[in-house]
Amino acid sequence: MKLATRINSFLPVYENDLTQVFSKFKDLGLTHVDLNYPEHAKGFSSTEMKTLLNENNLKANGVALRFRKEFINGELGNADEAIAQQALTLCKEAVDYCREVGGEVVTIWLGFDGFDYSFQINYQKVWAQLVAAFKEIANYAPDMKISIEYKPFQPRAYAFIDSMGIAGMMLNDIDCDNVGVTLDYCHMLMKHENPAFGAEIFGSRNKLFGVHINDGYGLNDDGLMIATATPFKTLEFLYYVKKHNYDAPFYFDTFPVIEHAVKECEQNIKMIKLLNGLIDNVGLEYIQDIIDRNDAIAASELMMKFLTNK
Repeated sequence: MKLATRINSFLPVYENDLTQVFSKFKDLGLTHVDLNYPEHAKGFSSTEMKTLLNENNLKANGVALRFRKEFINGELGNADEAIAQQALTLCKEAVDYCREVGGEVVTIWLGFDGFDYSFQINYQKVWAQLVAAFKEIANYAPDMKISIEYKPFQPRAYAFIDSMGIAGMMLNDIDCDNVGVTLDYCHMLMKHENPAFGAEIFGSRNKLFGVHINDGYGLNDDGLMIATATPFKTLEFLYYVKKHNYDAPFYFDTFPVIEHAVKECEQNIKMIKLLNGLIDNVGLEYIQDIIDRNDAIAASELMMKFLTNK
């Protein structure tokens, strides 16, 4: 399996030194890295970053955009044309950096494109603005995957791209082969979506470009260790991801605060390998046969089979 984890969980533990963090990633057996842009690129040219990755037997999966203070009232959909253009330029810079370090996916989470009050934004204008921006980014980098990560809220009360449905409608209007989605498991729980449903729908359309895996209770972006709150939902999610031959890294988007970052990551690695093994032992065809029966009792028996491994 291709595995990556959240750099920012490790930086405070290792003197905010990316060199130490990547060395620890190597020791853990991680295979890939997702860089926040421009945050993690500061102080490292693309050549220097690629060298650092190679020295630690790591590959770049891609970069994830991080928009800061000037974008607090919107990024690509900002009502201020100059700020929206600044966000678009930052996306293009991220694309260039991603390509130069050997990455394939540019993940765009628009945390500030949204609203907090009724009558605050022009929905149709923002929609058209976002579609045009994503088309421009996609056409700027036809060799790269541009992935939309959605989240229902936080930091805005309402995110603009907030769900499976809105993300799917957005993909339809953008209509570019190289634009897809990154599914964040915890974000989907926050929206009261079943993550497996999203994996099936986007995976079946070859639009599943990234997976952020974690866990939570649905009211917040908890970032718990994987399968610790919703193990059966996690199993079902991983089944559909596997069914559709997802071959990119699984990114542990978890937030250790009390737990040590290394120990927490080790648990994530052990858990995802255990769950993947359970799916393999039961078999994709057997699982699909149970699903096709549309029988709650049979589904419950399948869950027991996972637990007993018989």
